[in-house]
Amino acid sequence: MSQVIVVKNSLNIANNLCDLLENRDVTVIKAGTDSSKPDFLGIDLVGYNANTIVCSDIFEKEIGGSSKLVSVARQAKLTKVIIIANNHTISGIDIKDELGGAIKRITVEDFTDPYSLELIFNVCCPDVLFSAGDIKTFELLSLARRVARTDVTVFINGPTGSGKEVLANYLHENSSRKEEPFVAVNCAAIPENMLEAILFGHEKGAFTGASNANKGIFRAADKGTLLLDEISEMPLSLQAKLLRVLQERKVTPVGGQRDIEVDVRVLATSNRDMASEVRASRFREDLYYRLNVFPLQTQNLSSRQDDILPIAIKILDKHKKQNGNIPFVTSQARDLLLNHSWPGNVRELENTLQRALVLSDDSTITASSIMIDKSLSNVNETSSIETLADQLAFARATY
Repeated sequence: MSQVIVVKNSLNIANNLCDLLENRDVTVIKAGTDSSKPDFLGIDLVGYNANTIVCSDIFEKEIGGSSKLVSVARQAKLTKVIIIANNHTISGIDIKDELGGAIKRITVEDFTDPYSLELIFNVCCPDVLFSAGDIKTFELLSLARRVARTDVTVFINGPTGSGKEVLANYLHENSSRKEEPFVAVNCAAIPENMLEAILFGHEKGAFTGASNANKGIFRAADKGTLLLDEISEMPLSLQAKLLRVLQERKVTPVGGQRDIEVDVRVLATSNRDMASEVRASRFREDLYYRLNVFPLQTQNLSSRQDDILPIAIKILDKHKKQNGNIPFVTSQARDLLLNHSWPGNVRELENTLQRALVLSDDSTITASSIMIDKSLSNVNETSSIETLADQLAFARATY
């Protein structure tokens, strides 16, 4: 869990920033403001693992300038210093590195702008796994943290591109196994004749081409977490063998004669209606119940609109130009992002923002840079119309 020190002295954004940090599962250490004390923070840092301090440019002057601030922060074993200033003459937000990167200086046009606040959060906590701003997502993450503390098997169900694998990573990082391997395998991407050997391993000479032994994914994830992504695509013949492994906690490599014990926490995902898959005999009922010890459900991006901007910032940070800052998205461009239904969820959002980065200048994304592909939305609308027409035709024929 991240920990951030916020010095609440002449920093009008401090209260909003503290609220945002705490909502995102970040421990906020609210520092004092007496710069005459040797420990200028006015707090006892024993027991904390904070590495970031956020303060105002006014506090920077009180402490004796940026060099003095960095020096004292380093004595307190802080590695990141963020200074926030207010300037109504700039457009949006400006982020600069100073003193060889020891300081991030953030100049903000409007302290009340939610997007600027999100950008500051991303600078404070770039390693936070799950970008969120919607109450539904916060509730899901709160539940996921509780589940992560146990060792139960979790089944994550949800639409394509809605963050199932990210949630699986979040479970691992909040578990007691976080220092051990996290291994993911996409069951839909591996040929059926290879999947068993990849999961359970194989002995040398077990089949044509097996010139060396391989321990397999289960043993690679030993003591850690194994994600079986899109498990509904797994062939029935292999589902029975997986069920045995989950029950016995032992794997038998292809071509092997002995069982090997494994200690693995298993997570599984699917974008399908598993009840329908079971009824259609495409997925074993006993395996489904073995996996579905604790179900978690991700939702379409359209149903959690407040997640759009935090996720957009994370995507822009991922794809920004080398050594550059995250571009500022104008309010008109944000409106376009917030008002689209995103049938392709986060993957569609990422495609749109990558196009915007190509079309925009280095620092600002405007509405003219936002090119949204409407083709999938049109397909969905056409399908809905056709479905309604079929229902009306059926009703006329029946009555």
